Amino acid sequence: MHAIEKQKSPVNSMFDIVLGQHSVNFWLQKINPLWSVQQALGKIVQKQQSAADTVSLTIQVNRHFKMGQAGQHHPIIIEIKGIRYERTYSLTQLDHQHVLLTVKKVDQGIVSQWLNDHAKIDDVIEFGVPYGEMLVPKNSQNLILLAAGSGITPMYSLIKQLATTRQLDQQAVHLMYWVKKHEDVAFKQVFDHFSEQFPQFKFEVFYTQEQLADSRLNVEHLNHIENLQDSTVYVCGPSGFVSTAEALFENVQDFKSEAFSLSPVITDDIGFINVTLTQSNKVVAIPKGQSILVGLEQQNIKPQHGCRMGICNKCACNKAQGATKNLVNGSENSEPNNLLRICVNTAQTDLVIDI
Repeated sequence: MHAIEKQKSPVNSMFDIVLGQHSVNFWLQKINPLWSVQQALGKIVQKQQSAADTVSLTIQVNRHFKMGQAGQHHPIIIEIKGIRYERTYSLTQLDHQHVLLTVKKVDQGIVSQWLNDHAKIDDVIEFGVPYGEMLVPKNSQNLILLAAGSGITPMYSLIKQLATTRQLDQQAVHLMYWVKKHEDVAFKQVFDHFSEQFPQFKFEVFYTQEQLADSRLNVEHLNHIENLQDSTVYVCGPSGFVSTAEALFENVQDFKSEAFSLSPVITDDIGFINVTLTQSNKVVAIPKGQSILVGLEQQNIKPQHGCRMGICNKCACNKAQGATKNLVNGSENSEPNNLLRICVNTAQTDLVIDI
């Protein structure tokens, strides 16, 4: 979006030498909250309710902000009561200086509750580097998008990009969206407008907790989809929704999925597992049945992590030996020297990991 300077200016170099970047940032932000030597920052300029327990924030970004591609995720960092929290959300680009952040309030979700209930105009948010592989397809195959709850946000970004580039004139796109109740639907007016504007765009909403409830995702919904075998399928939602979709669409050639929350598989695991941390030269005992990341945090060990959803790979480390179970889909792995995402895996035997 902005050219990156190959060399620092003499003024910035002098500031760094004399004060250091943190001090420079502190004084720059006294003048303008978005000024920074290197931080990607954004200021909330508009806040509106977009659905029940869901807020949409329009954010003005600075020159260091890097907009990802439609469908990617952005780490955002906010400070609440002196503690920095990092969470991952999908953003939609509005123009070269503004992005849209839509967040649904989650029970016991510190960041989502703060953004919904306490964030206000002029509050500043820090951004990380975007990531994710669920991008606008390069081919012209039919595109099937399945979303549940706040899994709609990356789909909205993708569809808006397709509409902006007029790809919706030629490419068939079918959006299937599951929510609890009518008031939970986000971006409905936009999707209805696209349905009228682009004949090849099909939009369906399924309400699972209304009086006349629609069914959750199951094999019968495949009958709603035309030319399924020749389609690209993207899925985003809670891990249970994503796992169901992975089973239903296992024979589709082009399938991508992302789970935005962890709904652990049913397990009767009990007891503790010893985890050897090779870099820290420690051995700790953590419970079976919960994520390795949480278990380590309970032992006052703070591994690097980001999304806590198994997407960003910031928590990934080498597993030298031991068996693990994926909390999203239940898959088990006992092979040595595998890449292990500790936020979405639990230990099944004693482990040796490179942390």
